[in-house]
Amino acid sequence: MTDLKHYDTIVSPVITEKATLASEENKVVFNVASKASKPEIKAAVEALFSVKVKAVNTLVRKGKTKRFKGIAGKQSDFKRAIVTLEEGQFIDVTTGL
Repeated sequence: MTDLKHYDTIVSPVITEKATLASEENKVVFNVASKASKPEIKAAVEALFSVKVKAVNTLVRKGKTKRFKGIAGKQSDFKRAIVTLEEGQFIDVTTGL
């Protein structure tokens, strides 16, 4: 069953060089809500993409301080989830939902 909260849990897929290399190891990287727990992320991925999840690892990237025209600003913190899929499962993040 697809619940609307699943769409709030998974914010966006991460498409970087490092995330692309991880996809060869059956892993997919997502930006997720900062309050999302590992079981919530697992349930959301399984419901939205119809795949079996083996493991979920999370990390929080603290916001960096940047300068723009001499004025200091701070980027927001964000949370990423590295989702390991069961053998034979795959998600094509380029197509979207």
